[in-house]
Amino acid sequence: MSVPDLNLRADPVDLTAALVDIASVSRDETLIADAVEAALRAQTRGFEIARFGNNVLARTRRGAASRVILAGHLDTVPLADNVPSWRTDTSEEGDVLHGCGTVDMKSGLAVFLHLAATLDDPTHDLTLIFYDCEEIAAEFNGLGRIEREKPDWLVGDVAILGEPTGGLIEAGCQGTLRVRLAATGTRAHSARAWMGENAIHKLGGALVTLGAYVPRRVDIDGCEYREGLSAVAVAGGVAGNVVPDAAHLDVNFRYAPDRTPEQALAHVREVFAAELADGVLTAAVADSAPGALPGLAQPAAAALVEAAGGRFRAKYGWTDVARFAALGVPAVNLGPGDPSLAHRADERVPVAQIYEVTEVLRRYLRA
Repeated sequence: MSVPDLNLRADPVDLTAALVDIASVSRDETLIADAVEAALRAQTRGFEIARFGNNVLARTRRGAASRVILAGHLDTVPLADNVPSWRTDTSEEGDVLHGCGTVDMKSGLAVFLHLAATLDDPTHDLTLIFYDCEEIAAEFNGLGRIEREKPDWLVGDVAILGEPTGGLIEAGCQGTLRVRLAATGTRAHSARAWMGENAIHKLGGALVTLGAYVPRRVDIDGCEYREGLSAVAVAGGVAGNVVPDAAHLDVNFRYAPDRTPEQALAHVREVFAAELADGVLTAAVADSAPGALPGLAQPAAAALVEAAGGRFRAKYGWTDVARFAALGVPAVNLGPGDPSLAHRADERVPVAQIYEVTEVLRRYLRA
């Protein structure tokens, strides 16, 4: 298949549509990476451009006092009969672009690419990171691969990820911890239940504890993070006439970024201390990822907030800003589109938000 032509100087809405029309489901990003690389090489000036697998990297070396990283993923979730893109204009929603990736996150990519080609004299040096495999398991994430093998590309004073935020700055992100609480018992025929020990029943105390749990709220740099501790899966049982000898409950803790993963685990163990102390349950970490502090007090990030008219909020959920925060780079999410519409068959983005984010970043990069 021939490489599609992308006009980076075109209207960023039209550029978004062109990107959406290049199907790029995770693990199949070669065509869109080819198109982005070709466009950057032909239509931008002053960038060092590199290709690394299906990751496309570009940076300036103008000797500016600060460096801003603009990063976004090229892949989408599987299509749902929503490519190619289409556009509607109604009294209810206004002018809207529809299609897979319009929200997550080809509108954000379009903004970054358009600015790279049209911003002639930015105040900052720029690094552009377009990476693959964000929508699947973390082991395949292209940004993680860049971090491991080409870490010098991730050096900067602030990083902006084009994840959908409705055009507002969403600072930092929550950490996430999933713990499996497991119980064992003795199998028996349910007609003679007194001869067994029911493992499922042993989960009852933990469920009562969860029901009474009051999550913490914490303010960091003016962002309120709301924690949550939730049962997300439960399993157990052998057959309809058997007292089960094993059961488990998976608990997900979404925690504010002022906690480390170790502190988050200690908190979960404290919450279930009674069940763990008497041996009714055991606890094992099933999955963990640290949060990211907002870092809005850093000068480069504070200038972005000013360019956005002082509008910002905490990010709920986990994004790749955490990877930058772990490297000591303050990072925020800023992109067009309602994140609740990401991954849906009716994914769509208001055209006005694409223009709004473009102008916010243009002001910031010129300031």
